[in-house]
Amino acid sequence: MTSTSSPSAIERYNAKDSEPRWQAAWAQARLFETQNDDPRPKYYVLEMFPYPSGRIHMGHVRNYAMGDVVARYKRARGFSVLHPMGWDAFGLPAENAAMERKVNPREWTYANIATMRGQLQSMGLSLDWSREIATCDPDYYKHQQRMFLDFLDKGLVTRRTAKVNWDPVDHTVLANEQVIDGRGWRSGALVEQRELTQWFFKITDFAQDLYDALDGLERWPEKVRLMQKNWIGRSEGLEVRFALSRAVAGVAEAVTVYTTRPDTLFGAKFLAVAAEHPLAAALVHADSALQKFIAECRRMGTAQAAIDTAEKLGFDTGLTVRHPLDPSWELPVYVANFVLMEYGTGAVFGCPAHDQRDLDFANKYGLGNTPVVCPEGQDPDAFVITDTAYDGDGRMINSRFLDGLGTREAFEAVANRLEGEVLSGEAVAARKVQFRLRDWGVSRQRYWGCPIPVIHCETCGPVPVPVDDLPVTLPETVSFDQPGNPLERDQAWRSVPCPRCGAAARRETDTMDTFVDSSWYYARFTAPWLKDAPTDRAMVDHWLAVDQYIGGIEHAILHLLYSRFFMRAMRETGWSGVSEPFAGLFTQGMVVHETYKDAAGAWVPPADTKFVTEGGERRAFHVKTDAPLAIGPIEKMSKSKKNVVDPDDIIASYGADTARWFMLSDSPPERDVIWTEEGVQGAARFVQRVWRLVNAAAASTGDGAADAALRKAAHRALASVEEDVERLRFNRCVAHVYTLGNALEEGLRGAASRPAATEAAGILVQLIAPMMPHLAESCWEALGRSGLAAQAPWPEVDRALLVEDAITLPVQINGKKRADVTVPRDADAKAVEAAVLALEVVQRVLEGKAPRKVIVVPGRIVNLVV
Repeated sequence: MTSTSSPSAIERYNAKDSEPRWQAAWAQARLFETQNDDPRPKYYVLEMFPYPSGRIHMGHVRNYAMGDVVARYKRARGFSVLHPMGWDAFGLPAENAAMERKVNPREWTYANIATMRGQLQSMGLSLDWSREIATCDPDYYKHQQRMFLDFLDKGLVTRRTAKVNWDPVDHTVLANEQVIDGRGWRSGALVEQRELTQWFFKITDFAQDLYDALDGLERWPEKVRLMQKNWIGRSEGLEVRFALSRAVAGVAEAVTVYTTRPDTLFGAKFLAVAAEHPLAAALVHADSALQKFIAECRRMGTAQAAIDTAEKLGFDTGLTVRHPLDPSWELPVYVANFVLMEYGTGAVFGCPAHDQRDLDFANKYGLGNTPVVCPEGQDPDAFVITDTAYDGDGRMINSRFLDGLGTREAFEAVANRLEGEVLSGEAVAARKVQFRLRDWGVSRQRYWGCPIPVIHCETCGPVPVPVDDLPVTLPETVSFDQPGNPLERDQAWRSVPCPRCGAAARRETDTMDTFVDSSWYYARFTAPWLKDAPTDRAMVDHWLAVDQYIGGIEHAILHLLYSRFFMRAMRETGWSGVSEPFAGLFTQGMVVHETYKDAAGAWVPPADTKFVTEGGERRAFHVKTDAPLAIGPIEKMSKSKKNVVDPDDIIASYGADTARWFMLSDSPPERDVIWTEEGVQGAARFVQRVWRLVNAAAASTGDGAADAALRKAAHRALASVEEDVERLRFNRCVAHVYTLGNALEEGLRGAASRPAATEAAGILVQLIAPMMPHLAESCWEALGRSGLAAQAPWPEVDRALLVEDAITLPVQINGKKRADVTVPRDADAKAVEAAVLALEVVQRVLEGKAPRKVIVVPGRIVNLVV
């Protein structure tokens, strides 16, 4: 019999007292500060650092809880773990806040950092705060400016005019995503396209490498690799020259088109050029209607998504071009709103039957279509296209010398023929690899960003700021009383002598895109104390690539792609010997919540909502007024819909461990987690259950009757958690802990001895330590263990306890499975045969007769022939 302490006699676990105590103990021991000279194998775990918007949200809790599990687990496994934190602190929200609140963006940003730092620390995250950085700190962006100058020296930075989205009210460039229905997202003004001189990083220099290297990122989600491949957009095609049927002053006699489908040339119905194409520019001065059309095109902005979804419009120039495979065949030339000068050559030929965009255009203007690729198995004579283009492979039809060929064969046949033909001394066609990727424009007309370290001189042109003069800091006093970039109006800041000739000159007033700030911070974390260099090359090469990077899928393209470019550029300039920043990538799901509205349609936050269940129906009411509320769909937590839960409220009510446990337990980490009060309460109950079980195990006086089963359950849970935490399957880790908790409770009821009970309880504590670290420390203390649980080495699995005592074998009779038999693992063939013949189903089949043959395949199967 066992005589454990009564659960009611054990005092409840008090998270409010416990959590600050253990956080102070970890800080005093400087437990999570990483030493660069630590000889143990390294492990770098990093979550995407936050923008200091004011307060953390539940998405932060989930993201950082996941990373913390990995960091704590890897430390216990004997790794030197780097797990730092910083702030992505520049950006437009701070400027908007400054305008609204009449404060300096610096004050707003640093106040938010202080608040959010305290919130993150209250979560008990095992972060190395000694390496904290903020991208708005001159000690950080000084080195970013240094790398800009190094990139410039290496030819990786260029300055040129480019088409941008311009907001005429806010006087600033807008990103494509900030243009909504042709208007500025904040001002609502109709956006204009302007040609502005901009600074660019030459990311296209690495396009092929960025594309090819994705195949080696085996620990990235396949969907992210695919998204990046599509964004880089590598294609193999032909540049084909279409001769103009009449001369146009100032324009070459042929229009060059890049196409990946030269096999469809016999289906061509028109040629279209971008509004900025030299041909359009040559025609526009003499045609007011074309001028008006081009002006309309420029109001669309430059976003590909907007162009793809907009109505396909064109202007017939009256010109024609000759078909490259038949000079007697002429195609009309349009200026079209869906053709971009930035892609390919700014001109396309339209094959409506096999491109949906071209088909929509052709149907609008009555140009018709001719199918030239017939899907396999279709009757070519009956194959027609009406409203849906066919863009797949097949056999060529209506294509003269190509008929009957496959699409790839037709591609080669066209390429070979046109490469051998000449137009005005040049080949009609040339093979070319093309990329959708364009150089990264980093100029922003903003105050709150990293100043671009260049001085403009009338005599010398753009002159780099001398390295000894870095950082170029932002002026302390700034006014937002007028639209546009306040740096343009700050004459005292702008006016400087030219570093080269000494003449009066002016600073560059554009600041860098904030994506630059986040493209190398992970490298700075390896030695953030350096004063005279962005990185310590040896430390960068030691710590990178980041072993596990965790963040949202919304950064799958730009942030990750820019970071990959930056590592290559840093390699070229000697600041790194590494090409890829992140070896492992995990994209977690969002935190979502029900939405609630009152009778007037206003959103109501969860904190102001209460629920009543009547007749099986769950109804919502306002806490203060008792007014009924409509329960809406489950959506991503957002301030606009007020379905936000404040982490501080949860930590104050239940403790950080409860919030962490719920975030890890409710669903697979790559999926969205639905925040529910019931789920949080369930997590809180489990915290108390673990506390009671551990205390009961410490007081156990059982006689050992349940020891074997309990030890086996403990080591199986340990082995399972090891496997699943390595694969970031945190919800399955939680399930294994629940299973062990049940086994411990059953073992205590079954008279487990104190050594077996405390061994199992100790394993339970170490399994929860990465997930609920404060509770683990209190339980560790209750078991009488020395030191801190956060410092304890991971327990060793006793592999002998993982071996099953019995195995189950399938039983086949005359080749069909009829039963299963469970036998001792070490049973010999005769014992297995006896067990099989004793099965009821076998006896029914045999009807008292002996089988003709019994074949026992050890450990696999038993076959009977009757």
